[in-house]
Amino acid sequence: MNLTAKIVIGLVLGILVGIIINLFMPNLFEPINTWVFEPLGKIFLNFIKMIVVPIVFFSITLGVVGLGDPKKLGRIGVKTILFFVVTTTIAIFIGLGLAAVIQPGEGGNFDLEGATYEAQPAPPVVDTLLNIIPTNPIAAMAQGDMLQIITFSLFIGLALTILGEKTKGIHRLIEQGNDIMMYLVNLIMKFAPYGTFGLIATAVGGLGFSALKAMFLYFIVVFIALIIHTIVTYGSAVAVLGKRNPITFFKEFIPAMTVAFSTSSSSATLPVSMTTAQKNLGVPKSISSFVQPLGATINMDGTAIMQGVATLFIAQAFGADLTAAQILTVVLTAVLASIGTAGVPGVGLIMLAMVLQSVNLPVEGIALIIGIDRLLDMTRTAVNITGDAACAVVIAESEKKHGVSN
Repeated sequence: MNLTAKIVIGLVLGILVGIIINLFMPNLFEPINTWVFEPLGKIFLNFIKMIVVPIVFFSITLGVVGLGDPKKLGRIGVKTILFFVVTTTIAIFIGLGLAAVIQPGEGGNFDLEGATYEAQPAPPVVDTLLNIIPTNPIAAMAQGDMLQIITFSLFIGLALTILGEKTKGIHRLIEQGNDIMMYLVNLIMKFAPYGTFGLIATAVGGLGFSALKAMFLYFIVVFIALIIHTIVTYGSAVAVLGKRNPITFFKEFIPAMTVAFSTSSSSATLPVSMTTAQKNLGVPKSISSFVQPLGATINMDGTAIMQGVATLFIAQAFGADLTAAQILTVVLTAVLASIGTAGVPGVGLIMLAMVLQSVNLPVEGIALIIGIDRLLDMTRTAVNITGDAACAVVIAESEKKHGVSN
């Protein structure tokens, strides 16, 4: 049995076991979770987190060296960011459109008096842009500050490109470091089915049907929007711009999507998503190594969909009507926030608080959706990394005429 099948089996078993324990043995969930589910999930997550920082450093540095010409790097960078901005805009319009048609917040019996949520301040966009240059690269790596790590790696890659033969030894050392990380990815993935089982069982068993029942329509609207965006937006981009069969694309990338679903972290899934894109989709390492780490940091299409649906859902629940100008404000704020709050813990809810404040909706409304956000977070993470891979495929196709290859 191949690894993908094992991961899917782990995923399905985790859902079934979580539901069964929640329904029939709720008192046993806590001890079983403490001794079985949680350790399995934590071991897998810790294994992956262990190699994320070195993989980002090695891969982006080698990606820049592989591109060679700094002009080529600039061209690919502009196309990558443009792709992410356009797809994020499309994503939030899909979310807003479905929420406007289905109206998940209308007619629900929501406990609005007890709704409380303390919004965490997001850093200003200007500060985020200024802080991408690390004053201490080692500290940035220790803290896992991805934007700073990416910036430092870009500069190292540029230096290696310009110095050429003078730094051949360092270049070779970084290549060897990258080879070691790729070997570790393959080794860690052997534990993926068990880690996936533990993570899913914890999420489903802890959530239960009561939370899902109260927010069922909101959950369904977000889920449908995520599916539409994945199939239509990414599928069209892969078919038209990437000149690939979308069905083949999704089939080959499903191992990474499954891991993303279980971990709820684009950064944690990065080693797997890069390896899958390079091996299964044939994306050149130089492009994959640049596009996917950047996407894991700033591409948040799934989160943008959640923001669109959640904003209208909260407005409907509180009986507020948004004007066309406010809708455009929601779109603009969400797109800017997707880059401006990159790397901030709990970024989805922080971004949603910013969006709600921009149109004078009560931030306390977030309390209505926070109960099932964990399950939706798993789904939108899978969508986000699929967007990163689709972008890599599109960029790879567009760069063929410039001679970019493995």
